[in-house]
Amino acid sequence: MDPASPRSPERFIADFFTEFTAAALDVDNDPAEVVDRFHTPDVVQIADGIRLDRDRLIAHLRPVRKNLRDYRFEVHEAIADGDRIAARMTIHATMRKTGPLTTELFLFGEFTPDGRLRRAEQLTRTV
Repeated sequence: MDPASPRSPERFIADFFTEFTAAALDVDNDPAEVVDRFHTPDVVQIADGIRLDRDRLIAHLRPVRKNLRDYRFEVHEAIADGDRIAARMTIHATMRKTGPLTTELFLFGEFTPDGRLRRAEQLTRTV
């Protein structure tokens, strides 16, 4: 997270996920370019024990494009300390086949000064 940013940690994390998801869903955007715009080349994201690196994040965008119809991120709280953020949020999504899905997300992340995600540990639960 850019320490000079006037955005609150809550706004930063909401903007990050909203902008990344919008770019990921745009079929005119190359998935690799989207991942690179929002993540460092050495990104490691562990979500519920599953390790995702750059290549796995790119591969993950294909099913997201196919299945996600609508989304909204509700950040309940976030704390920043330099380049690290801890956040608790809810993802409200509508999926193509199953309809509405609500997921609570707990995130511990590290961001570069230009706002790209370098490392994240995430735990989720369906609510």
